[in-house]
Amino acid sequence: MRDRFAGCLLGLALADALGAKHEGGVIGGLLWSVLSLRRPGVLQWTDDTLMAIGTAESLLACGDLDEDDLARRWAADCTWARGYGRGALAMLRRVAKGEDWRAARHAVFPDGSFGNGAAMRAAPLALFFGADASRMDEATRRTSAITHAHPLGIEGGVLSAHATQQALGHGIDVERLIALCEHEAFRSRLALVPGLLKQEPSKREIVRALGNKVVAHESVVTAVYTYLRFRGQGFEDLVAYVVSLGGDTDTIGAMAGGMWGAEHGEDALPAELLERLEDRDRIRDLAHRLHDAALPGPAQKR
Repeated sequence: MRDRFAGCLLGLALADALGAKHEGGVIGGLLWSVLSLRRPGVLQWTDDTLMAIGTAESLLACGDLDEDDLARRWAADCTWARGYGRGALAMLRRVAKGEDWRAARHAVFPDGSFGNGAAMRAAPLALFFGADASRMDEATRRTSAITHAHPLGIEGGVLSAHATQQALGHGIDVERLIALCEHEAFRSRLALVPGLLKQEPSKREIVRALGNKVVAHESVVTAVYTYLRFRGQGFEDLVAYVVSLGGDTDTIGAMAGGMWGAEHGEDALPAELLERLEDRDRIRDLAHRLHDAALPGPAQKR
């Protein structure tokens, strides 16, 4: 299980790094290539991995969820060079200057953000709280709401955590995910997944049916579909498919890669690429520490 914890976070970071240069089309790719010149040969990850690292470090330092500590860590780490969206960058900069996150999130997004920022960093919560689904659910909702107060943004984080937790166990059950949904935007898309898996839909059909944008109700479902489609195939095949769909390639890749890694473990990840992954040892160590510190569920307490 330690290997699968490591596979989850390393799979997230590796798919994020591999998808980063394809996010944002030609212009986004050129910008990322320029930024990568600072460390040639290194697969550099984006804000997706950076915020997941901050989440893991906060859980380990505090022994539980502490929203104020999380917000401070995310704000301290925030830099435009990691590919943060404009809204997230503005919100976290306000927090870095001393504004309370409860006010900052609404100052930037009056109705709350429904992007996938909460979903992309949910994996450490699934690892730490996953033995107790109700605690994981509550912790993910609270964590999501720090930056994504819109109900769709929160639900995206919750579904991403549950999907990762299921992948760590016996694999994702779409019907169980649908039962968790509170909003039709997620429910209707997830309901399409079993049928799509039985067909050979074109990439255009997948983008039209599920979506590939930064909004949570598109990208989270597409990540779940991609994990299920490539569950029995190689990690690089999964990443190549995410890239081929276009859109928010780094974040969809990060979520799907984390799920794939949670099921298959670190040993199944491509070793040559893993050797080039930025801060690989740091991420592995965090995963092992999360495993050792994970809060026990009710069955374990007995």
